[in-house]
Amino acid sequence: MLQNLIQLIPELRDRSLSVTPLGGGLTNRNYRIDADCESYVLRVAGKDTALLGIDRACEVACSSAAADLGVGPEVIAYLPEHDAMLRRFAPGRVLTTVDMQQPAALRRVVEALRRYHTGPSGAGSFSPFATVRNYYALARDRHVTFPDNLEGALELLARIEQELQSDDPPCPCHNDLLAANLIDDGTAVRIIDWEYGGMGDRFFDLGNLAVNNEFNDEHERTLLTLYFGQDRPDHLRRLRLMRLASDMREAMWGFLQAALSTLDVDYLAYGRKHLERFLDSSPGKRFSV
Repeated sequence: MLQNLIQLIPELRDRSLSVTPLGGGLTNRNYRIDADCESYVLRVAGKDTALLGIDRACEVACSSAAADLGVGPEVIAYLPEHDAMLRRFAPGRVLTTVDMQQPAALRRVVEALRRYHTGPSGAGSFSPFATVRNYYALARDRHVTFPDNLEGALELLARIEQELQSDDPPCPCHNDLLAANLIDDGTAVRIIDWEYGGMGDRFFDLGNLAVNNEFNDEHERTLLTLYFGQDRPDHLRRLRLMRLASDMREAMWGFLQAALSTLDVDYLAYGRKHLERFLDSSPGKRFSV
C-alpha cells in the first residue's frame, strides 16, 4: 500500500528510494524517504483524525505558510484522497525538553514563532476551549469512561475561559509546540507538524510551549522577555492560564483518541496524566483566577 501511494507522487515515482518508518507520532504514520541526495517525510493520517478537529487542507496551508516564512520545511505534495502529505526533511536536531530550557535554543524557537505569529493571516481557526468541548461531546457519545474529577475540571476551565476574554485580534498559531516538533540546525529552528495550525491566541502558543517543556517561573519569564522584550505581570498571568487550557486540551484529546485510534498507545493514561497536571496546577495551588 505504501509503495502504491509513493507511485502517486511525481517527485518520487520510479526513483530508487530508501524508506524508513519514523517513530514518535501519536496520531499518524510518518516515513523518511531518501532519494539520491534528497530527503523527504511522508505523513499518512491516522484513522478518523477529522474528529480531532484536524483539517488536512488547513494543515497543508499552514505548513506552506511556515515554509514561505522560512520557519518550516517545504511542502512537496498533498494527496487529499489519501490523507497524505510529502514535505522536505528538515535537517538538524530534534529538540528536547532540556534543550528548550536553555536560552540559546529558546531564543531560536521564539524567533521562529514570532515570525509566524506576525506573518499574514492564514487558514483555519483554533480555540482550546471550543476544542475541549467538542472532544468531550464526541468522547461521551463513544462511551469513553472518564475520571470522576473531570466534571470539576471542566467547570474550572469554563472560569478560565471567561478570565481570558480579550480584544486582541487572532494571529496565525501552531497550537502544538512539543519539543519534538522543533528542529534546530544550530542557526535557526524549523517548526513541523501543523495539524492544529490556525488563527488563534498567541498566548496559547506561549502557554502550550511552556507547559509542554516543563518551564518553571524563570523559564516563563525568559520566554516572555525574548518574545515581547519585557516581562509583564499581565502577560505572565495570561501565559499561565493558557498552560492550564493546554493541559485540558491534551487530556480530552487523549480520552477521545482512546475511542478513535488504532495505534498501540495507552491514550487513557495520557489523558489522565494531563488532567492530573491541570488540577495540580489549578487556581489555589499555583495560579489564581
